Amino acid sequence: MKFHNYFEGLFNKRKVSRQFIILFLTVFFIPLLFISIWFLYDSQKLLTNHYKEQSDSDNLRIRSILFDITTNALNLSEYFASDTELLQLLNTTYDSKISAQVAMNSYKNRENALRRDTSISSIKVFSFNDSLNNNNDFYYLDSNYQNTDWFKKASTTHSGYWYVEETMDDGGTISLSLVLYKKVMLVESHSYAILSLTISNNYLKNRIHNNTLNSMLCVNDSPVFYSSEKNYLGLSLPMKENFFPTHFTYSGLLEIDNKQTIGTVSTLLPYKTDDFLYIVTYSPNALPEIKNIQQSYIVTIGLLLLFLMLLFFVFSKYFSNRVVALKTSMWQASHGHYEMIEQFSGNDEFYEIFHDLKIMINEIKKKEALLYQNQLKKQQLETQQQQMEFKMLASQINPHFLYNALETIRMKAFTNGDREVATAIKLLGKSLRYVLDNTGTVSTSLAKEIEHIRTYICIQKLRFGARVNYEEHIDPDIHLEDYKILPLLLQPIVENAICHGLENSDEHEGKILLSILKEEDCLCIEVSDNGIGMTKEQLSSLQEKMMKKNLSLTQSIGLYNINQRIRLCYGDNYSLHISSQLGKGTTVRLALPLLQLQTTTNGLYEINMK
Repeated sequence: MKFHNYFEGLFNKRKVSRQFIILFLTVFFIPLLFISIWFLYDSQKLLTNHYKEQSDSDNLRIRSILFDITTNALNLSEYFASDTELLQLLNTTYDSKISAQVAMNSYKNRENALRRDTSISSIKVFSFNDSLNNNNDFYYLDSNYQNTDWFKKASTTHSGYWYVEETMDDGGTISLSLVLYKKVMLVESHSYAILSLTISNNYLKNRIHNNTLNSMLCVNDSPVFYSSEKNYLGLSLPMKENFFPTHFTYSGLLEIDNKQTIGTVSTLLPYKTDDFLYIVTYSPNALPEIKNIQQSYIVTIGLLLLFLMLLFFVFSKYFSNRVVALKTSMWQASHGHYEMIEQFSGNDEFYEIFHDLKIMINEIKKKEALLYQNQLKKQQLETQQQQMEFKMLASQINPHFLYNALETIRMKAFTNGDREVATAIKLLGKSLRYVLDNTGTVSTSLAKEIEHIRTYICIQKLRFGARVNYEEHIDPDIHLEDYKILPLLLQPIVENAICHGLENSDEHEGKILLSILKEEDCLCIEVSDNGIGMTKEQLSSLQEKMMKKNLSLTQSIGLYNINQRIRLCYGDNYSLHISSQLGKGTTVRLALPLLQLQTTTNGLYEINMK
């Protein structure tokens, strides 16, 4: 209650223009501003998640590729480590370079493996067998090799390890490559050899390259050996975060080379090794694209708010000016100044009020003239006053005036494109005409009464929509035009079924059924609904009220009137009967004589047997 009073005071104590401003701020501007802020926040969150998911997906794809490549390389190294031909070649001491060359040339497994597997660019063997020439990728482990980092680690590691080293292709281009080193034990010669498998950079590029996302790869704390941006090759990962030497997974904002971006960092543990292979995928254009999208959203929302403010300002100014013009005209009229403006813009309710005000002022001017004349004729004052009041009362109840007024309103609604309102007014006029035409009459045709019920149902459907459904079951032997009943007998029953029976029904569930049939010498009319129904106590109370008139009651008076009219017209043998069941609905049954009523010239009626 306090809130209601506060809300009314917020508007009632201010002028219309300020009321519009308050209404605009509370109903449009502030809610739309909050919605816009939420939308911007949510859209940024969605875009960020989109780029994160995109980066995660690409990172997972590269992890899968690298796992296949490294696992395949390790399996291939284990194959050569147990290859009897290779072990025999390495264990044999050759007495001449020619015999060693012949033995190496006859060994084809290495060449066959390179032809079959495009992911491997080279396979080299390093051993302490000095009888093997440095040819066909067989190398003698002299002091230069033994001082290298890769040899020191490979000689102490039996499971193999991954290393990044500089390689040179056939064109003389130097690049970084990922190399697997594997120690091969030579039992017969009590020695060992080192096997190296180099991963093809072209193969990596063809499998990993993505046009929209960038990626970088490094192993352990070695420099980057693969990067979509070549300027990062040979450098450490250009990120402030230190991931080494742990198993790490991260997805979100990254700072690469002092630039913010969205990406994913994950760690792959190659098969049967203790190395860490770090995979970085990121979208260099993610944050600029998000920023551009957000800016476009902000500009669009700003233009929308500006347009709404401008539109609301123009409308409030237009509305306020019309209110002021109407207020000024009424103030002038209240002070006896009847010279009003002739033009008033618009064609809405304000224009109608202004038009009615002009009519009222003209009427007042006429009345003042009449009063001035009546002062000269005191003898005729009372008579003229009574005539004027009679004319005013007559104009209020004149059916033609009502029909014309309704038709004018209907045409205005139709002209304005509001067909639903035009249809509603048309139905109302049709119903009103039937009521006025049958006021004071003693009979009407059953066809006209049923048509009136259909019109009434159409009006109610405008209000309740699909909650009110109507069906008719009429005996095909009954011709509605041949039978007449008391007018306005069925409409109150149908109204009662809708207002009380279907008041709590859900959409598409309410149903009114009108049944008309012959039973012996009676015309039986039933109005049924599938509404809430009544308990036995409620039904008993209603039947008691229906039989006894009580002016203090506002409900069930319609049923009382119907019952009384039936008894007075047809006799005590005919009346209405009500049956109801809680939760299943109510049925009102009228038992009328199967008669034809004909109105006589003196307004009474006579009954003829059908």
